[in-house]
Amino acid sequence: MNSKRTVLTVDGKPFIAIAGEVHNSSSSSAKYMENVWKQAEELGLNTLLLPVTWELTEPAEGQFSFELVDTLIEQAKSFHMKIIFLWFGTWKNAQCMYAPEWVKKDMERFPRAQTEKGKNKTRLSMFHGMEYTTLSYLGEETNRADARAFAKLMKHLKDVDSETHTVIAIQVENETGLQGAAREHSDQADFLFAQPVPEEFVSYMKSHTESMEAGIKEAVQEGKDSGSWKDVFGDYAEEIFSAYHIAGYVGKVAAAGRAEYDLPMVVNCWLDKGGEAGQYPTGGPIAKVMEVWKYAAPAIDVFAPDIYVPNFCGICDTYTKLGNPLFIPETAVHSHAAPRLVYSIGHYHAACFAPFGFEDMGQPFDDITAYLFGVDVTDPLLQIPQDISEYAWCAKTLDSMMPLLTSRYGSDELQAVCSETMDMTPAKPDSSLADMGNMEGETMMFDDFGFRVMMNIPLVKRKDGVCMILRESRDTFYILANGCMITAFSANPEKPFYDIISLEEGKFVNGCWKAGRRLNGDEASRLCFNSYELLKLKVFQYW
Repeated sequence: MNSKRTVLTVDGKPFIAIAGEVHNSSSSSAKYMENVWKQAEELGLNTLLLPVTWELTEPAEGQFSFELVDTLIEQAKSFHMKIIFLWFGTWKNAQCMYAPEWVKKDMERFPRAQTEKGKNKTRLSMFHGMEYTTLSYLGEETNRADARAFAKLMKHLKDVDSETHTVIAIQVENETGLQGAAREHSDQADFLFAQPVPEEFVSYMKSHTESMEAGIKEAVQEGKDSGSWKDVFGDYAEEIFSAYHIAGYVGKVAAAGRAEYDLPMVVNCWLDKGGEAGQYPTGGPIAKVMEVWKYAAPAIDVFAPDIYVPNFCGICDTYTKLGNPLFIPETAVHSHAAPRLVYSIGHYHAACFAPFGFEDMGQPFDDITAYLFGVDVTDPLLQIPQDISEYAWCAKTLDSMMPLLTSRYGSDELQAVCSETMDMTPAKPDSSLADMGNMEGETMMFDDFGFRVMMNIPLVKRKDGVCMILRESRDTFYILANGCMITAFSANPEKPFYDIISLEEGKFVNGCWKAGRRLNGDEASRLCFNSYELLKLKVFQYW
């Protein structure tokens, strides 16, 4: 997979990971996973994101165990699913909880990051007083040990799975970065921070400002062409310093693995949420420093956001710059999970969409520790659980459409809109049908034929609307919709009128459309959806 490709590939065919990420500890027990696979099957998932930890892979230095990995692969095969393994090595949520005992105990060989000079563990005053320690991103021996272990894992995967391709991608580390400070403050870190920035890196940053966020762009453009990190990058020097070293570290791990087995490599991030450096895992692959990671970690294919904030669409927008495919390895399981799945595929042509802890979907949100790990617990959507049956319908329907969907990826033949991009201020209670023509909506154009989608209208009873439209041919469309009303129109001045030839409900079976009811009666006069439906519409235009 490279940055120009928008989908994963399975057996030579494009593939969309309609996925779920399990809770961190679930995949540490094959027995526990037995029921998790069943839940995934019921939800219509085709892929699971499963942690593989350094501590269980290499419990003693040089002694490797892959029995659990092999069992997970066999379980996936039995359920006809794919796996994206998450390598929990040096980092997991900016900490080192999954490093082996022999790494944790040897702080001389495997140094800890010092957010405060001389301290290997601190309490994060800016982060609810949480105790914090992590391995140093400047630890060369740690980097080599992590890379060796990861390479062993990848070689094993090649040996046992290169013919069946159950494992389709790897996430390298998890939410890398440093909390409590913008950079490390050990003697080594202070020394390196005062040294000249590598010339090639300065040149790269100076020539790649077009895509940069405003603050970083200004700092790079106004900074000196050579000198210390502070000289070159000004107020962003510490964050860029951390990003450069963390990306280089992760890039070496990924490269060691790819040398053994060339699978797509992904890195994920804990969002900054507009906070100050140190309030989030600083130096991780957030959008603000994506250019740094592009330079320092060329072995990485995809930069992926973990989205637990209300501004879902805005975050997605920032992670599709520089040709980056949208790949969501973690997101909330609340009431908008289903429409976000549809919208991510229909609008962003996403490679992966995976709610985290999907095992809890449909249950009330009660994770009191979530605020410690980047979740905006004030998000009102968390108070409304996702309807499991609706999510399963969406997942299974999209999966059944995969060949058609992937054939339209990267083109305007596949589009979507959702309520989160519209003004959903409550409409006036006395709004009439006549008023609807003046109500705002969003328009999807397919050359000279269009669809206007309205959601905030009296006829629509729900506020989680989504509409995905795929054009099969010039006059034939598939519509997957809920919580909206659609009006079609011709934009061809020579053929300003249109009629419906046929409107039918149905589903895809083995890649073929199987029609259900023909809806050319009252249903065709008003395309209004208060539950999920998949329709096939054929029209013609005339004067």
